[in-house]
Amino acid sequence: MPLVTVTLRNGRSDAHKSAILASVHRSLVSTGVPETDRFQRVIELDPTDFRYDPSYPDAATARGDDYVLIEILWSVGRSVKVKRKVVADIVAALARDPGLDPEHVMVVFTETAWENWAFAGGRILHAG
Repeated sequence: MPLVTVTLRNGRSDAHKSAILASVHRSLVSTGVPETDRFQRVIELDPTDFRYDPSYPDAATARGDDYVLIEILWSVGRSVKVKRKVVADIVAALARDPGLDPEHVMVVFTETAWENWAFAGGRILHAG
């Protein structure tokens, strides 16, 4: 039940954005997320609206205009091992296509209780 938000500087091609979204989705599916559970959005911002430090806390290469912030909102219960796998899969895939420096990719997980999801019709499917 992940909701993925990708934030990046504006001006990227549709192919660039699609490659990012596909890589994130494949990484989530590899950990058990259903293939059809794909809810994603892209937020494109001007440089004045998307500010970040080039090196905090220990980036090996300075972040530039290609910096990507990936936020994954999902239900509670994934282990640190699973999260590490998702992050490793994402950065490896993004290094291949669209060719991002892994040091320029930030992934943030936010967890919420299962009963906080109503996918359609106001039905909370996983409430006890």
